[in-house]
Formats: sequence, structure tokens, C-alpha cells
Amino acid sequence: MPAYTLAELAEISGAEVSGDASLRIEGLATLQNARASQLSFLSNPKYEKHLQSTQAGAVILAPAMLQHCPVAALVHPDPYLVYARLSRLWERVPNAAGRQIHATAVIDPSVTLGENVLIEAGVVVHADARIGDGVVLGANTVVGFATSIGDNTRLFANVSVYHDVHIGRNCIVHSGVVIGSDGFGFAPHRGAWVKIAQLGGVIIEDEVEIGANSTIDRGALDPTLIGKGVKLDNQVQIAHNVVVGDHTVMAAGCAVAGSTQIGKHCVLAGKVGVAGHLTIVDHCHVTAMSMVIKNLTEPGVYSSGTGIQPNAQWRKTIGRLRQLDRYAARLKDIEKTLRLHEQENAREQDKQNEND
Repeated sequence: MPAYTLAELAEISGAEVSGDASLRIEGLATLQNARASQLSFLSNPKYEKHLQSTQAGAVILAPAMLQHCPVAALVHPDPYLVYARLSRLWERVPNAAGRQIHATAVIDPSVTLGENVLIEAGVVVHADARIGDGVVLGANTVVGFATSIGDNTRLFANVSVYHDVHIGRNCIVHSGVVIGSDGFGFAPHRGAWVKIAQLGGVIIEDEVEIGANSTIDRGALDPTLIGKGVKLDNQVQIAHNVVVGDHTVMAAGCAVAGSTQIGKHCVLAGKVGVAGHLTIVDHCHVTAMSMVIKNLTEPGVYSSGTGIQPNAQWRKTIGRLRQLDRYAARLKDIEKTLRLHEQENAREQDKQNEND
């Protein structure tokens, strides 16, 4: 495992050193489990209770916590950001060093290969594809006809990229992902369905990460577009002609129907569903298990569904919900009766005023 001094880690991450800057660090670990040669971090106040007893050599933390830290520290206003930057130093994934192509890989002669590519066993790259510098193609990955993959992008094992797909630079695509499969397009005819050829491709811009077993469908005519810096968790479904704005994130299980446009810097929490042909503006946060069925035209936090309750209480709540129409009709009748009484009282008051 590589080792770094605290001074080197501070320079890499933008933090400041408190304590012995020459202390050598060999890895990362939690406050509870770190050893003297490891670095830990504290960003969530929930774990502050473990700070005094930690055996870590140093801790990443905010300036306000420095006085409570019993060991050396890397100090920064955003400890989680420092942790994120330094975590890559100890990442154990194969990287390209020169051009390494496994003997079982099948690469069409027309393919353009960059420098320092790593192509593992069983990879298939079809005609007219373009593979950039520093690209890693994991075992059994397939790259389709006329598809391009940008510099320093990594596709893990068993990724399927169809034809006419463009993937940008510095992207990460995890195992089982399918990019460019047909969108769900059919025309009804006499009780059957006629398939619509999906002629568009997929464009994935730079620095996108796509979680395992996610699917991004190709467009019907124009391409499906995933903006710069988008992060998709596992098992996310993006339908044809969806546009996802820059730096939007979607947690596991989200599904977006066709031709919907999602703005920049949005957050879709786990299992969010979005209906088709909608627009969601920038900076919207949709909470877990919500269903979006109309345009979101203002930034903000949105939710749907009901929160969890004990089962007996939930049954009562659902029972009341089923009576809403009846309650609404009764309320309407009561309001009508009250208006009649008010009108009658007003007439009687008018008569009394006339007699006076």
C-alpha cells in the first residue's frame, strides 16, 4: 500500500496540518477501527463520540473540532470533501500502463485505439469505434459500432455499449450497465404493436458515473443526453430522449420515462419515478419513493406518498383516505346548509331593521 506524509496529503487535498507533518499514513479507516498508521475523518456529528478514543494516526476534521482532537489532524471546513479527494490515493483498481490488450480480446481493425489502454479478457470492440487514451475496458465488455469512449474513462466488467454512443472523458461505468439499448417505442395497430426503430444514440458527457445494472436507452430520433458530472446509482433506468442536466444525481432504483428533461444540480432520492414528457427545473430535490407526474417549475424540495407508520395506524389512515369522497360530499352539503341559514338570518335581520 502506498504511504504519504501528512504534509503531502495536505497539499493534495487543500487541508492544513495540525501536529506532526512528517507522520506517514498508509490508508483510510473509520474512527472506531483505524490504526496508528491510518487516517480517519469526522464530518457527521453522530460520530463525534468516537473521536476521543480513536487510535488513528490523524483525523480529517473541521476547525471547530480541532480542540477536541487527541491526535494529529488535517483541518478543512469540509472534511468530507478532503476524505473524497484522498480516498482515490488508495483505490485498488487496475490502471493502464502502456497498451495492454489481452489475447482473447476481439478488436476490429478499423478501431482507433489511444495510448495506454487496458483491454481485458473477452472484450469485443466493433468496427469504427474510437477508444481514447488511458481507457480501461473490463473483462467481457462490448463496445458497439461507431461508438466513442473518451480519455481516461473506465468500463468495468460486463458492460454493454451499443452502436452510435458517445461516452466522454473521465467517466466510470460499473458492471452490468447497458447503454444504447432500444427505447420503448411502439405504435398501436389493430390490437398489436408495431416497433418504432430507435434511430438516435446516447451522449454521455465528461465525468459521469453510472452505477451497476443501470440502463440508458437510445433516443428515437435525437440522442438521449446525460450531462457533465451526472452521478447515477445502481439500477437506474433512463428512457429514450431523456435529458439529464449537469451535476444531477439519482439514487438507486430511480426510473425516468421518455422525453423528460431534468435540470442541473437536481437530486432524485432512491426509487423516485418520473413520468414522461415532463420538465424539472434546476435545483429540485425529490425525496425517496416519490412519483413525479407533473412539471416542477420552481426549485425546491418535493415529496409524494405517505410516510411510514405502524401497520395498525397505517390501516386506519388508508381507511380514512378511502372515505375522502364521502367526507367531501358531506362537507359540501354542510357548507350549503350553512349558507342557506346565513341567508335566512340575513333576511330576518333586514326585516327587523325595517320594523325598527
